[in-house]
Amino acid sequence: MNTSFSQWQNRVQAQAELVLNHFLPPDTQSPELLHQAMRYATLGGGKRLRAMLVVAAAETAAFNQTALSQAIAAVEMIHAYSLIHDDLPCMDDDDLRRGKPSCHKAFGEAQALLAGDALQTLAFAVLSQENDLPPQQRLRSLHTLATASGSLGMVGGQSIDLSAVGHFPDLSSLENMHRLKTGALICASVKLGVLACYSPDETILCQLDCYAKNLGLAFQVVDDILDTQADSAVLGKTAGKDAQNNKPTFVSLMGIEKAQNYANDLCEQAIALVQDLPRNSEILTAMARFVCQRHC
Repeated sequence: MNTSFSQWQNRVQAQAELVLNHFLPPDTQSPELLHQAMRYATLGGGKRLRAMLVVAAAETAAFNQTALSQAIAAVEMIHAYSLIHDDLPCMDDDDLRRGKPSCHKAFGEAQALLAGDALQTLAFAVLSQENDLPPQQRLRSLHTLATASGSLGMVGGQSIDLSAVGHFPDLSSLENMHRLKTGALICASVKLGVLACYSPDETILCQLDCYAKNLGLAFQVVDDILDTQADSAVLGKTAGKDAQNNKPTFVSLMGIEKAQNYANDLCEQAIALVQDLPRNSEILTAMARFVCQRHC
């Protein structure tokens, strides 16, 4: 990882932590246990990939700092809620997340379920707050996140994933599932970054959307590879769960070598889409390489 990207990544991760800490209710505010669970699941961990995508996209033009902070918080809250629910016994039933006990192991299933629900609604409350951007632009951001989070996005992909257990779909079907389950929120992140700018450029938005589609799929392919190769302590979640649950993956469909080559191809396609951007192409290129070369 080059030094400049590493420094930028550290800055954005710290920024995301501060923004989330600001928008999340304090754990001393009633209902205390619920707010403790929300903060437990959201703060102090994770790669903050979605926050980084928001910032990288916003930095392609002049952006509104308030709108940027709202977008960072919103995507990370939606992501945190999805992880809480994903770990529940009725879903993937995982006891470990981000290197510590899953939310339902720490607070019980009922409080974890409510914490996820509360994070989901708080994300939209934060994103709908006033800033200096036009109301239509703020409404477009809300629509972007809502669509990416629902039945035509992340939740829909999770539903397809649950139905696919024990089955062996073809590559196209597997790609479609993960474009929804993983990719939709990644695409929404770059869109929200562009929509946090004073004058959103539709051409850049389209380029970044295609970039994010390739990046989201590459992220999932690498995730499948790591699930078979990495240690739970390194991953921060239980390794080998996909095989244990008989879930279809890019590794089970293609094998590790072909899956890695596929991730690399997707990475190069993503990079090609941002090479001619007037600003921030180096960071976006480094992010693509980070996604494909990560070890956790």
